[in-house]
Amino acid sequence: MREITLFNGKMVEVECLSCALTSGEVEAEGGVIVESEYFHAHQDVAYPIEGLVILASKRHIMCFDELNEREKVDYINLLARIRKAQREVLGVKHVYYFYNEDTSHHFHTWMVPRYGWMYEFGRSVESVRPVLLHARNSLNDVENFKTVMDGIEALKKELNR
Repeated sequence: MREITLFNGKMVEVECLSCALTSGEVEAEGGVIVESEYFHAHQDVAYPIEGLVILASKRHIMCFDELNEREKVDYINLLARIRKAQREVLGVKHVYYFYNEDTSHHFHTWMVPRYGWMYEFGRSVESVRPVLLHARNSLNDVENFKTVMDGIEALKKELNR
């Protein structure tokens, strides 16, 4: 079991955070953004950045090549739908996508929006970690929390209509 601190300050103890989130054992702040037969999308629970979406497999696998054909099609279609909603309802011009196989969670993709304030940390992949830490340490306030929650609701509305 691992102890994980969510961006709202709540501590959870889970074996696999992705399994806990996709099964509903742990609820992401704001709940499920959109769900398909094979995937579950939610606001990243660790970093309070509007529109930072995690797209996680419901099945506990670790690698992209473990997806079956139906999951692959579902994954790319849902990823594209979420990206379009980020652009249309949140005004996100650019996104960094991250997927790593040496994670302690199972297969998931981070969709990290790039906002103007982030460029003070740089414009490359190396800037993402400082951006995330800044968000966790400096944007964990009531005003930003409302912005994140409003973003979740806007994405839900767009993706579930």
